[in-house]
Amino acid sequence: MSDTQARFWKKTSVTQQENGFSIALDSRVVKTPAKALLLLPTRAMADAVAAEWDAQGNKIDPAVMPFTRSANAAIDKVAHQHAEVADMLAAYGDSDLLCYRADAPDGLVARQAAQWDPVLDWAAEKMGTRLHPRSGVIHQAQDSKVLNALTNKVYAMSSFQLAGFHDLVSMSGSLILGFSVVLQWKDPESAWTLSRLDEIWQQEKWGQDDEADALAETKRMAFLHAARFYEIASERDKSLS
Repeated sequence: MSDTQARFWKKTSVTQQENGFSIALDSRVVKTPAKALLLLPTRAMADAVAAEWDAQGNKIDPAVMPFTRSANAAIDKVAHQHAEVADMLAAYGDSDLLCYRADAPDGLVARQAAQWDPVLDWAAEKMGTRLHPRSGVIHQAQDSKVLNALTNKVYAMSSFQLAGFHDLVSMSGSLILGFSVVLQWKDPESAWTLSRLDEIWQQEKWGQDDEADALAETKRMAFLHAARFYEIASERDKSLS
C-alpha cells in the first residue's frame, strides 16, 4: 500500500464471511499487500481495522494503521511460515531474559531476583515449565523437556495470535513474559517494565537520556499494541487460558 495513495472511498464497512470478517471501502474489499483477502478472525479485530481505514484523511497513512499492519503480517507472512516463527519464538525460552542474571552489583542482583523470580515461579505453577536463572552471560541450556512443552504452547497459537506474540517476545527478550501477558497474569505495562529492569537500573545510576527515552517509548507503544492485537485475535480461542 503506497503511503501517498489518495483516499478514494466514502464508507468503511465490516462484512461477516464464512470464516471471519472482511473490510469493504464502499464496494471494494480490502486486500493485503500480497493481494490476499484481508480476512480477520474476530469482530473486534475487524472493527479495529475498519476504524483505522475510516479515520484516514485525504491521504492514506500506513504509519497510523497498526492493526492493519499486524493483520497483513499475520496473513502474508506468519500464515506461510507458522512453524518457523513458532520455533524462533520458542527458542527464546533457552536464553530467556529472566534467566540471565547479573553477578554484580548486589543491588541489581537483588532487584532481578525480587522482580523476575516471581514470574519464573508463576510459569512453573501455571504451565509446568520451570526455567532456571544463570549468573553471567555464558549460555547454559535449559531442560529440553521444559523447552519442548513451551514450544508446543507456541505452536498451538493461530497465525494472528502468533503475529502479536512475536512482538511481545522479541521486544521483551522473554518468552515467559510474553506468556504472562497473553495468559493475563501480567498486564502489558507491568510486563514491559519488567523487561526493562536493567535499563531502568542504568537510568537511576547515570541519569536520563532523551534519545533513549524516546526510543523506549516507541517500543512501549508497539508492545502494548501487540498485547491488544493478541487479545482481539483470541476472542474465539481461549484454549491457552
